[in-house]
Amino acid sequence: MPIDLCLARLVRRDWLIDGPLSGYLTSYIESLKTRRYAQGTIGAYLRCLAHFSFWMTAEGLTIANIDLPLIERFIRHHLPACTCPAPCRSDINEVRAALHHLQTLLPVVNDETASPLTLEIERFNGYLRDICGLAPLTCSYRIQHVKAFLVGRFGNDAPEIGLLVSDDIDAFLNELASTWSPTSRKLICTSLRSYLRFHAMLGDDTRILSAALPTIANWRRRHPPEVLSEVQLEQFLRAFDQTHPVELRDYVIARFLLDLGLRADEVAHLTLDCVDWRNGIVSLCHTKSQRVQQLPLPTQTGEALGRYLRLGRPQTTNRALFSRHRAPFGVALSVDAIRNTMNRAFVRSGLADRFCNTHVLRRSMATRLQKSGVSIKEIADMLRHRDLNTARAYARVDLEHLRAVAIPWPGSKS
Repeated sequence: MPIDLCLARLVRRDWLIDGPLSGYLTSYIESLKTRRYAQGTIGAYLRCLAHFSFWMTAEGLTIANIDLPLIERFIRHHLPACTCPAPCRSDINEVRAALHHLQTLLPVVNDETASPLTLEIERFNGYLRDICGLAPLTCSYRIQHVKAFLVGRFGNDAPEIGLLVSDDIDAFLNELASTWSPTSRKLICTSLRSYLRFHAMLGDDTRILSAALPTIANWRRRHPPEVLSEVQLEQFLRAFDQTHPVELRDYVIARFLLDLGLRADEVAHLTLDCVDWRNGIVSLCHTKSQRVQQLPLPTQTGEALGRYLRLGRPQTTNRALFSRHRAPFGVALSVDAIRNTMNRAFVRSGLADRFCNTHVLRRSMATRLQKSGVSIKEIADMLRHRDLNTARAYARVDLEHLRAVAIPWPGSKS
């Protein structure tokens, strides 16, 4: 469909043509067409873009003002109370997707135009990535936590570590206490502690602030971890229709999660070059420890993967092992997409009331190894845990064997 025809069909095309986004319309439409989006989807995204453009004009904003906070402001605050002239597109999911594609086309903000908060967060991100060597996902959530804390304390002003006091930390954590779980609050404390270490490295005295960070009580290991039984595993694997290309792909992903104990992020970054078919080895180049690691490729996993590559994988120039079968084509599956595929399988198998996401498959693999007599050290090596204590949780699941070796309580009848 010609680009001018895409715009000609829009009722509010003047909002785009005369607005601040006019210079990006051609590249935006070409980008969607390259990824094989349907004509109806392109039209819907353009209508969302037109609404955003009209709002920007009314607010006196330009392309240079577009960033994630501005987009969230439009979605969270403007759309629920929108008074723009009808018709205008206001579906939150469509608007978010349309603006996500727009973001990929915008120029990267340079240091001269970036806000003080953006520069501070970027420096902290560099510390996490280059000095601490943390995985991108870990960097991402730590940045989110720290950014929320700094915005709540300083707003749009430049953050200054010297102005922070312990009451600021207490107020931030108390605000989260009613809605966040102890595990989440513990992660937030870890993120804040990491930020304080970053400033300590820069020469700031953060000892009082670090001492103000509480230790969150969370007895997460009071019960054995939830894992799938052998019957449930068979039920789960039968939920994939391997005659359908998409479910064949999802079945192979499930096998990687279950047979090798991979994390969803590790599966998302697998490429065709990671599989050494001759030697039966899978190389993990994107791991939590930032080290290249190799694992044996089990026969059943290799057979399923070979079947998918021959019969199910779409033709694409992307080297990612698992890519999308629908628009946008040629894009590797994200971590969220992999989680969603497993959640749909749990629903089909009737197990969604007990299990969700991908980590339960990793735990199930470790539990199966433990029940078969594999040592904790070998389980830790398979899971790529540096600390044996991390893998010791799987030693508590075989309750029947523990009862067999338990000494009777003095004075009991047994």
